[in-house]
Amino acid sequence: MNSTTVAALKPAATRSPYLAVVWAVPIAVLLGILPFVFDQYRTIQLAYGLIFAIAGLGFNILLGYTGLLSFGHSAYFGVGAYTAAFMVKYMHTGSMELFLLGTIVASLLVTSLFGYVCVRYTKIFFSILTLALSQVLWSLAFKFFWVTGGTDGLRVPTPKLLGMSLGEGEDKIYFLSHAYYYYVLALFIICVGVMWLIVHSPFGKALQAIRDNETRARFVGIRIRRYRFIAFLVSGVFTGIAGALWVPLNGLTTPDILYWPFSGEIVFMSVLGGFRNFTGPIVGAVVYNYLKDFAVGFTVYWQAFMGVVLVVLVLALPTGIVGTAKVLAEMARRRFAR
Repeated sequence: MNSTTVAALKPAATRSPYLAVVWAVPIAVLLGILPFVFDQYRTIQLAYGLIFAIAGLGFNILLGYTGLLSFGHSAYFGVGAYTAAFMVKYMHTGSMELFLLGTIVASLLVTSLFGYVCVRYTKIFFSILTLALSQVLWSLAFKFFWVTGGTDGLRVPTPKLLGMSLGEGEDKIYFLSHAYYYYVLALFIICVGVMWLIVHSPFGKALQAIRDNETRARFVGIRIRRYRFIAFLVSGVFTGIAGALWVPLNGLTTPDILYWPFSGEIVFMSVLGGFRNFTGPIVGAVVYNYLKDFAVGFTVYWQAFMGVVLVVLVLALPTGIVGTAKVLAEMARRRFAR
């Protein structure tokens, strides 16, 4: 086999699902044993990170794979959170599985409406339109306070997991840091697997073709708007699922999660980890969660601190944490190969 053939086969091997499993299984095992190593607070904090990682995966199918920057993903996160809260208040439902089912339906309805309008535009027009539509939901959450609870929000108690509820006298913090953590971890693994299959499918390759050269993609027969619309739906559903998982952990949902700065946090997570890499938003979400916790405890001007971190990141690590790690690993490999 000559060198040309080896070079041609190497990218295919890199994309092999078996190689992905080799990396994924040890990480999943590590995440599974962390509750026995971390204290309860750090475990719950990690659960928040995994939930935001699901939202980051949803966001990144638009930014990283389709080339569309959305400033309105707080809307879909809020749809998931408020769907669970409405089901508790008006349907007296306490099942997490029903929360997720209702969230998927509600997310599809909202993203279908928003996506039909937004995918007709690109670049800054798409970004501003998603921002404007998300602020419509934020405004409605304030105006219809008799439905949404307004600034007081809606309380969401600890739900039943697979039909099992928190026992009488059982410590809620222990329940959240163990049973609920593993529930979140299981859904996180499922979401990662599903998203990996999507972005490595012909559909995912078509999205990347649209991102890289829309004119050529249209020339070869790819229906641009249809693919963008489907990507928009997938993105919204993943982000909505994250919102539904977040609200029982938080215990309360308010209009704040529909406000545009929360969309900025989701963008920050993806940029921090590296939106050009599949694992970038995952790493970025977990790191951002701990970084924000440190910043809040370190200074009252934590927003300014996070802003400085973002500026330094963009200037010094334009490819994010994962992208930079890959570059350094490749440099080390070449050095040792000499």
